[in-house]
Amino acid sequence: MKRIGSLLLVAVFAGAITLISYKMFFEKTNYAVVTDNSEMPLLTTSNRPASYKGNGINEVDFTIAAENTINAVVHVKNLTLNSSPGSLLDFFYGSESRQIPQVGTGSGVIISPDGYIVTNNHVIAKANEIRITLNNNKTYEAEIIGSDPNTDIALLKIDVNENLPYLAFGDSDEAKIGQWVLAVGNPFNLTSTVTAGIVSAKARNLDPVRDQSFIQTDAAVNPGNSGGALVNTNGDLIGINTAITSQTGSYVGYSFAVPSNIAKKVVEDIMEYGNVQKGILGITSPRLSTVYAVNNGINEIDGVYIDGVEEDSGADDANLRSGDIIKMVDNIKVRKFADLTGYVSTKRPGDRIKVTIARNGEDMVIPVELKERQSIIVPVMGLRVKNLSENDKEIFNTSFGVKITGVPETYRGYGLNGKVILEIDKEKINDIYEAKNIFGAISRYDKTVITLIDKNGEKERIVFQ
Repeated sequence: MKRIGSLLLVAVFAGAITLISYKMFFEKTNYAVVTDNSEMPLLTTSNRPASYKGNGINEVDFTIAAENTINAVVHVKNLTLNSSPGSLLDFFYGSESRQIPQVGTGSGVIISPDGYIVTNNHVIAKANEIRITLNNNKTYEAEIIGSDPNTDIALLKIDVNENLPYLAFGDSDEAKIGQWVLAVGNPFNLTSTVTAGIVSAKARNLDPVRDQSFIQTDAAVNPGNSGGALVNTNGDLIGINTAITSQTGSYVGYSFAVPSNIAKKVVEDIMEYGNVQKGILGITSPRLSTVYAVNNGINEIDGVYIDGVEEDSGADDANLRSGDIIKMVDNIKVRKFADLTGYVSTKRPGDRIKVTIARNGEDMVIPVELKERQSIIVPVMGLRVKNLSENDKEIFNTSFGVKITGVPETYRGYGLNGKVILEIDKEKINDIYEAKNIFGAISRYDKTVITLIDKNGEKERIVFQ
């Protein structure tokens, strides 16, 4: 009996200890803090009713944006005639060749009720005939109003007797990474196709040689989508679908669109001036991930490092310097070069922008007036040439020509840098655009005679082959 009593006593004590430990260490007491005004405390809970639509993607309604977009997106057919010899004998003896038609397809976006359509330049390049099919299956022949290969934007026009549904350009600068977007187009000839995704990145540059700034999305885009619309869930046109990166030629998770602010500016320039008016800042910035960038710590800079300033440019006039770091243009944050070029691409010569820079540890806001491009790298030989300033014309005693400011390794032994090109094969050169066209027509298999002049007024002719 004594043993049973002892066990009972131990059990009681163990239970008491367990209960006290639970009260002290595990049970949580709810406290409500009452302020001096003795108001009732407010308790926030998570017991509110869930939406009948659920959470996440089901909260987003794509239907209105899709309905407002599909009727403004058109199917573009590009008929191109390519020459081909009729037989093997025609090939060897130069007989008359056959014209073989080839048909390419893409998409376009109606941007005005009277039939103006924006698409990609590569969709209509080298076209002999362009036909537009609307969503109601009506077909029209289109006229090319103008195009810009650099931004891959083209403007078409169809003649219609009724007002067409159209999309107005939205503000692509307001697009946010992670927001939902729709890609609308005609992939694989499947008309009025809508796919959804998010904005994956902004200011994406795919070609380090060209000034590009794409919106990257994961909305499915395939061959035939080029020139179609990228819209947000409000139905605002924020981009023109342009490219995919794929080893197979089909969508693998990434697609790219020209931002609407760039496309709008190109379209307005074509309609008003007949060509694209491009204002430039006039700076150079080293490519990231190069040995130079790594050794100088440029890879770690949050902004655009100015490595050089182009003579007679807006940056030169505003006294921007090598070593300055551009942090912002107007109200746009700049983290990489594509951020800068993407914004400047929406401006024209004569426009003024505010450039926020970091110099010697201090932030400065400097107004800069953008100018026309003054220098260019010419094709074939790869020389960098610039338009002559009034000072250059006086020094070299010439009223025409272009000055050589950069020479690739292949031609550095000829002493070309700093001299002025007057003629190529006896054809006078007045500016950088004439130089670009004339150099572009040079054959790699023929001799080319370049006439130059130096600061002493001495002319020389160099023969290249």
